[in-house]
Amino acid sequence: MEAAVTTCYRHPSYETYVRCTRCDRYICPDCMREAAVGHHCVECVREGQRSIRQARTVFGGAVSRTAVPVVTYVLIGLNVLAYLGELIRPDIVDRFGMLGAGLSGPDGSQYVYESGNIPGFDAVGVVDGEWYRLLTGAFLHLPPGGSSFGSIPFGVLHILFNMYGLWNLGRVVEEQLGRGRYIALYLLSALGGSVLVYLIAPGDTTVGASGAIFGLAAAFYVINRRLGRDMQAVNRFLAGFLIWMLISAGFTSWQGHLGGLLTGGIVMAVLAYAPAKRRTAVQIAGCAVLFLLLIALVALKTSQLTGGAVA
Repeated sequence: MEAAVTTCYRHPSYETYVRCTRCDRYICPDCMREAAVGHHCVECVREGQRSIRQARTVFGGAVSRTAVPVVTYVLIGLNVLAYLGELIRPDIVDRFGMLGAGLSGPDGSQYVYESGNIPGFDAVGVVDGEWYRLLTGAFLHLPPGGSSFGSIPFGVLHILFNMYGLWNLGRVVEEQLGRGRYIALYLLSALGGSVLVYLIAPGDTTVGASGAIFGLAAAFYVINRRLGRDMQAVNRFLAGFLIWMLISAGFTSWQGHLGGLLTGGIVMAVLAYAPAKRRTAVQIAGCAVLFLLLIALVALKTSQLTGGAVA
């Protein structure tokens, strides 16, 4: 009498005599996964992975298995690509830089904003409904000849300094927060910097990731404080950032720096001190409330500039 032919449960055309040690189904070499004893099938491996609770940081972020700061890499890449775009099309800065309120004249030049209809002049900026500038400006930087620091052209140094700061701070903060919380922190910090520029200096055109990076610096401070680490070196680090904000106030946007710093600190405080039992819900709610508050401030400022007509 001949023995019955057994085939793989996923590939019926494949003859096999090996069974999954967990569910006892026949599996072919393509479906075998090594286990502590024997082999497991694909479904049993997948079910086992779902039953394992993923490790998380103190702040709720998933611990990455690869420890590769993917989001930081992507953010650096976006900034570099935007800068290359500026070199090809310099008008990108005028079109997408953070500008609160300005007037475009018949000759295409920018003029100081005044409310009301002025023949031949068109309002430009956030005041005219270009709200995207609140974030797009954070991915642009000064062109090579855009400004100077003494005798050194500051345009190229602008993006080099910012990307160096993003690399050093971003990978540390991303590791602690996980990708989702890190993205929220970065974007809210960038938005907070732009909002303070709009509130205080709406006529200035500003660009740069500095606001978001100052937000990362504030987050780095809160993270170390929350984890109970030695704060002496961290205090010196943050003091250096504050000193740089004062020194650079003459040729950069201190409003953007300060706005990013304050926003990043608030966001990180919400992420760090949310109660463990309802941590994710509290974190999402806190970030949402802060986002709505920033949007409300923009709307109020727009109403003030336009005399009550919000764009």
